[in-house]
Amino acid sequence: MRIRALAKRYGAVAALAGVDLAVPAGEAFGLVGANGAGKTTLIKCLLDLVAPDAGQAEIFGLPARNPEARRRLAYLPERFVPPHYLRGAEFLSSMLELGGERYEEERVLNLVEKLELERAALDKPVRSLSKGMTQKLGLAACLLVERDLYLLDEPMSGLDPAARVAVKSVLRRLAAEGRTLFFTSHVLADVEELCGSLAVLDAGRVRFRGSPAALRGRYAEQSLERAFMRCIRDAATAASA
Repeated sequence: MRIRALAKRYGAVAALAGVDLAVPAGEAFGLVGANGAGKTTLIKCLLDLVAPDAGQAEIFGLPARNPEARRRLAYLPERFVPPHYLRGAEFLSSMLELGGERYEEERVLNLVEKLELERAALDKPVRSLSKGMTQKLGLAACLLVERDLYLLDEPMSGLDPAARVAVKSVLRRLAAEGRTLFFTSHVLADVEELCGSLAVLDAGRVRFRGSPAALRGRYAEQSLERAFMRCIRDAATAASA
């Protein structure tokens, strides 16, 4: 994935202000930033859900606006809302069919168990599921489709601690298989645990790109959260100077 000078405005607000970013194949990468930093807008531009005002983005060497660029990826949005009238199994079956794959019950149940999603959820209407169960269903639908790149926008949102441990275990397995992971998160401990590299996005600009250890080292902090806060505060101070 390669992004060059990507810019997007919503009226007077610069959601992205010339973002340059590259993520090589096989990397587990975390995009972090405060609310409104531009993380979701960047992902939507990559997926051609939002048209950028300027700049370029490529996925697998193809322009991001080319549908072929998205053939090898799977995506879970931040606000995941499945069709409320489907049962859990019907939703998973539909997503697999759209992804060009078959619903294999043993494989589905194996992943459902790993994600700690109750099997009973597969027989229930989606509208009856809790937020956490709905999020797990979305993760299951995304991860069941075998792709080279997984784009996950706040994948741990709404999950309890046990479920987060389960999801991280699945993501580590995918990373070990050589899949590329690109996800956003407000939980920096998850990013540090899963990602070999990260980028700090603040006010639509990349303020840091490197490993979690390098970010901590830049500010001589033991905590990644404290290093992150100093990074965006330094950016704010520089912008106001």
